[in-house]
Amino acid sequence: MIIQAVRRRQGLTQAELARRAGTSQPVISAYEHGRRDPTYQMLRKLVEAGGERLQMDAVLPGSDNPRPADAREHARRLLEVLTLADAIPVRRRTSVLTAPRLIST
Repeated sequence: MIIQAVRRRQGLTQAELARRAGTSQPVISAYEHGRRDPTYQMLRKLVEAGGERLQMDAVLPGSDNPRPADAREHARRLLEVLTLADAIPVRRRTSVLTAPRLIST
C-alpha cells in the first residue's frame, strides 16, 4: 500500500510516521494491513508526514498513451481527434415521428 511504501522509502517506523502525522502506531498498522481505510485527507497527511507528496491522476482503463510532453504535442493530439471527429459522417434525423404518440385522457 502507499503508506507502507512511503514509510519504507523514507526509512521510518510506523511509530515515527504516526508521531509525525499526529496519530497512533496502531492506526498506521491498521491502514497498512487493510483493516481500516484512510480518508483522502488522512492519506495525504500521512504521505506528507513521510516527506513525500501525494498526486492522484485519473486514467482510463486500457489507456497506454503517455501524457503530452508539451503544449505543441497536446495541440497535435487534439487536432488528430478533431480531424477524426470531422471525418465521421453525420446522420440527419428525420422530422417525421416513426412511432405513434400515446395520449392519455
